[in-house]
Amino acid sequence: MARARRSSLLRRHRYRLGWQDLEDCLSQATLELVAHARAGGTFAGTAHVARVLEQRFLSRVQDRRRAVSGRSPMQALLAGALAWGDLGDCFNQGVLDPAPGTEELVLLREELRRLPRLARGLTSDQQLVLACQVSLQMGCAEFCAIYGWTPEKYRKVAQRARARLRRLSRSEQGVPLGARPSEEETGTHL
Repeated sequence: MARARRSSLLRRHRYRLGWQDLEDCLSQATLELVAHARAGGTFAGTAHVARVLEQRFLSRVQDRRRAVSGRSPMQALLAGALAWGDLGDCFNQGVLDPAPGTEELVLLREELRRLPRLARGLTSDQQLVLACQVSLQMGCAEFCAIYGWTPEKYRKVAQRARARLRRLSRSEQGVPLGARPSEEETGTHL
C-alpha cells in the first residue's frame, strides 16, 4: 500500500515540506503501520490502510513543520543551514553573507530595547520564567528543582509568556507618543 500511494502522497503534499523531508515522513508512517501490524493490529481493508497511512503521514509532516518552524531550535537551525552542495550556488548568485543587514540590525536592536517595557505586561510567573531562560540560561530541570514547579507548568507558563510578549509587541505602535522639542509650536517665544 505504501508503494502504491507513495507518488500521489508526495505529489499532493509537496508544498508542505522539501522532498527529502516528505520521504522521511512517509517512511516513518510506513514503519508505524508495519509495527502496528506485527503487534497484532488489524485493518478493515485496503481503504482503511490507505486512510491510516495518510493520517500518520500527515501527522509526521505536521510534527516536522513544527520542529522546523522553531519549536525545536536545532531543527530550525538545520533547516536554515546550507548544504555543502549549495555553497557553489551561493557564490554564483552573489549571496556571500547570510548575516542581517544594517537596517535589520537596527530594527532588531530597537525591538530588544522595547522588551523590558513590554515584559511589564506579563504576570510575575511569566517574567520569572523568561528571565531565568534568557539571562541565566537556566533549563527546565534546574528551574523546576529550584522553584518546585512541574515541568508541565514550566512549559505552559513559558509558552504563554512568549505568546503574550509577541502579542504585546505587535499591538504596540513603536512610536512614542507625547510632545518632543521638534513637535512643539514654532517660534522663539520671546
